[in-house]
Amino acid sequence: MSTEHAPDDYLVRILTSRVYDVAIESPLELAPNLSARIGSRVLLKREDLQPVFSFKLRGAYNKMAGLSQASLAAGVIAASAGNHAQGVALAAQKLGCVATIVMPLPTPQIKVNAVKARGAEVVLFGDSYDEAYAHATTLAAASGATFVHPYDDPDVIAGQGTVAMEILRQHNGALDAIFVPVGGGGLIGGVAAYVKSVKPGIKVIGVEPEDADAMARSLSAKERVLLAQVGLFADGVAVKQVGVENFRLASLYVDEIICVDNDAICAAIKDVFEDTRSILEPSGALSVAGAKVWCARPGMRDKTVVAIASGANMNFDRLRYIAERAELGEHREAVLAVTIPETPGSFKAFCTLLGTRNITEFNYRYSDTVAAHVFAGVQVANRDEATELVAMLRAHGLTAEDFTDNEMAKLHVRHLVGGHAPQVEHEQVFRFEFPERPGALMRFLNSISQNWNISLFHYRNHGADYGRVLVGIQVPPAEQPDFLASLDRLGYRYWDESQNPAYKLFLS
Repeated sequence: MSTEHAPDDYLVRILTSRVYDVAIESPLELAPNLSARIGSRVLLKREDLQPVFSFKLRGAYNKMAGLSQASLAAGVIAASAGNHAQGVALAAQKLGCVATIVMPLPTPQIKVNAVKARGAEVVLFGDSYDEAYAHATTLAAASGATFVHPYDDPDVIAGQGTVAMEILRQHNGALDAIFVPVGGGGLIGGVAAYVKSVKPGIKVIGVEPEDADAMARSLSAKERVLLAQVGLFADGVAVKQVGVENFRLASLYVDEIICVDNDAICAAIKDVFEDTRSILEPSGALSVAGAKVWCARPGMRDKTVVAIASGANMNFDRLRYIAERAELGEHREAVLAVTIPETPGSFKAFCTLLGTRNITEFNYRYSDTVAAHVFAGVQVANRDEATELVAMLRAHGLTAEDFTDNEMAKLHVRHLVGGHAPQVEHEQVFRFEFPERPGALMRFLNSISQNWNISLFHYRNHGADYGRVLVGIQVPPAEQPDFLASLDRLGYRYWDESQNPAYKLFLS
């Protein structure tokens, strides 16, 4: 492929791109809540509103619309696990040609069905994009069909560059930076080439996941770097090596690459939801996460920036993970492991030390007669408050560890706290619902923890109107009437789960 394209050549290519037969001019919208919180004006370029919920149809259609009738008659082939596949399928449907899309075997059925619904033939091959890509190029060579590359093609790059053309047309005032998600480099190549030709003072900043940072590493090494593996959370940008032309354009025109972790991506998805009530896919929210990092730097308040919300092809089953990690990404939740004495009242004393902070999670199971290990989530204002909280607990004689950045603790251990406790006598297990409001947990503890030892406690804030708590309490038979009377005075709904087979199998 030739790389002899000057910037003014790309300017012409972008200005004359054929994208609007299938694409809309997506709106540029203010994110008011996010803007107020970070002290800069954040505008969202809503590519998630495209017919295939992604910008990818721009480049695919521009490439295919430029093919000869003979080439269209021979059909097109592409390799993709998601958004590019849908873009090619829609373009083929519009142009009346046959499209074959090679998708990896693990591709979710919802994405396979979306491509088939556009009339394309789907070939499932290989365990990864790289294997699907190799098979697709083999099929293209054998059949004479045109291979439509997802990013390393000047016509595809120019089609994606129309996003920048729209941004500069839609916003006439001062603009400090445009943040672009980066996978193979098609979108940032087109955006950077256009912006630097028209308004070179605007910074073009790419954003990548920390575990899929091929462009950042390549620019640092001044040559394309092949990653041994990539993280798959932001699957839309999970590319091991950026394209040849894309790297050339990024080397010339991109000001910076910012890398963010998965928690920051989850927080960005929540930010966009709170402002738009729309849910971006992880790669679609990358630019927002990067904009937040940049705007938090010293001297970067009161800026005006654009974040390209590049896609919304989200698998529904990911939402639980994203909701759980979003608070961590905002540094609004601290995850702590605290050791307290195994004595009645110590649990309440620990909660008293936490003060008015909202408790998001408690996991505890009796293990011995000396010490109790509590896994807790606590809402904080920022990362500094979490550090100060740990120091305060230690100053009061408690052993406390901050697990906020401990991936194993956040992914697995928080769900595994517990087990059998055969030495616990007279244990009863109750499930409670109580109003999710400040003070509700302390009222609960004040009611039940004066005379009876808590041997098991599990609570997690799920964002609902009611908190759900599972509690094990040691109540001697003679004190049973007093205990039940205290529960009735508390007024929270409860269920006796002492005979539940799940409790007997795993916890009793």
